[in-house]
Amino acid sequence: MTSDLQKLDNPVWHSLSETHKVLSIDYGSAMFYDPSYCPFGAFTKEEGLIDAVDKYSTFAGDFFIVGKKPEFPQKLSLKKELVCLQMVCEERIDICISESIIPLNSKTGADAFFNLVNKVQPGYIRNNTIHLGDYFGIYKDEVLVAATGERMKMEGLTEVSAVVTHPDHTGKGFAKQLVAYTVNKIFRENKIPFLHVAESNVPAITLYEKMGFGTRRKISFWNLVRTVE
Repeated sequence: MTSDLQKLDNPVWHSLSETHKVLSIDYGSAMFYDPSYCPFGAFTKEEGLIDAVDKYSTFAGDFFIVGKKPEFPQKLSLKKELVCLQMVCEERIDICISESIIPLNSKTGADAFFNLVNKVQPGYIRNNTIHLGDYFGIYKDEVLVAATGERMKMEGLTEVSAVVTHPDHTGKGFAKQLVAYTVNKIFRENKIPFLHVAESNVPAITLYEKMGFGTRRKISFWNLVRTVE
């Protein structure tokens, strides 16, 4: 378990080196997701990084480097640093799941997921994000009102991501049930669930702690955008 958790020091790199290798754009010193799936990249050494970031930015536009602060060319600007808590759950979550939880693997489900996440958390989801793992939702009156699923994946570890609830349906326990459902599914696969949450999102952090997640470290998501052609 300890060796698996060490991969979380550079989660994007290990995801793209292992489970999501087929989705990687590899420049040697840096690797990036195909931007139609996820706007994330990571690096292991500084040599060649500026050139790699420049090349990726020509077709990715607005994206994130996850981990240490990267060097980048003058054609790009740093839009923001999003500091997150990286949290890990080490035990199954034992709660009552009273809602009907539906896989979002149909075209209709994928479209509803994309629209919901972009309404609540714009900027992190792409057209093919839903194909990174299994995603689940709760519907009310045939409308998707809450969702979550799996994003980064590597051997032994899976990230819980896109925990969203429509503003008209918060406070009903939907997120809690979806997170528990997803976490327990990951444990059944003999993998460890982890997630990233903005350090400013105190209500979400409090919820995750009550569910059994513990903070492993802080990690930065450096949002770069190409400003010069």
